[in-house]
Amino acid sequence: MSVTLSVLDLAPIAPGQSARESFAGSVKLARAAERHGYKRVWYAEHHNMATIASSATSVLIAHIAAHTESIRLGAGGIMLPNHAPLTIAEQFGTLETLHPGRIDLGLGRAPGSDQATMRALRRDNSSADRFPQDVLELQGFLGDESRIPGISAVPGAGTHVPLYILGSSLFGAQLAAHLGLPYAFASHFSPDALQQAATLYRRDFKPSEQLSEPYVIAGVNIVAADDPAVATEDFEALRRIRVRSLISRGPATPHYSDEEIDAFLTTREGHQLASMMKYTGIGTGDDARRYLENFAEIAQADELMVCHQSVTIEGRLRSLELTADAMKAAQV
Repeated sequence: MSVTLSVLDLAPIAPGQSARESFAGSVKLARAAERHGYKRVWYAEHHNMATIASSATSVLIAHIAAHTESIRLGAGGIMLPNHAPLTIAEQFGTLETLHPGRIDLGLGRAPGSDQATMRALRRDNSSADRFPQDVLELQGFLGDESRIPGISAVPGAGTHVPLYILGSSLFGAQLAAHLGLPYAFASHFSPDALQQAATLYRRDFKPSEQLSEPYVIAGVNIVAADDPAVATEDFEALRRIRVRSLISRGPATPHYSDEEIDAFLTTREGHQLASMMKYTGIGTGDDARRYLENFAEIAQADELMVCHQSVTIEGRLRSLELTADAMKAAQV
């Protein structure tokens, strides 16, 4: 089967690396994705995480767009309750004006942070309740008619930047279906409701001006290397980094050794955190291809948003290349 592949880049900051080095790696990854035929690259809004550099998502997209030529770029996603819809419309309207036909806008309602960071963002617990209304308001700002009389996004109005609803629960699936928007499920880190959400979305989808048929994007992790043993080692190192980042937020929290993380992974709580990476393909390029083809059927997905995982940018680039080459070879 033919599976459309895209890339999710969290702009990871590896141990001993700076954010500037992470951004240089993101440029390399986007250029490689462009060369190897991936459809798009998305960047996610996270805050107060020492291992992720994509907090100023629209700024990073602008930087990557200036260093690439044709690949679509976007947010996967912007956590809309953290922002005023008008501000996001202006930011992504600016991006679309500078790079026409290349910009996507995925929207989520999670904080992308912890409770303390939510307060620092001036966000309260009721912010998520306004998400459906905020999506419609944003859609109006980017369309031909604002929902707020006398208020226009400049730039932004008339750009029709395509919107995507992101989620990891049935709420996002229901909203995307109701609004007739594409739906992207965050199964790369929150796998539990994937199949139920995809089924609900396809069943209840209502056509819209943007989209006539349901369209599902599913997130998935891939760790591909020339040597499958290297891929396995990379995955184990990445899992430690992921768990450490989840239990050690902020500069004042303790640093846990690899031995302590491995011991934690044997506990009930450790198993729960490790299960977040349930949908991960590990091995050679051919192993990645087989995994992705099977996963696409499980997820009822039209497109896979692949998060190529490695401790190093060289490893991520090789994973991207091996996967793309194996997919192309299978289609010949």
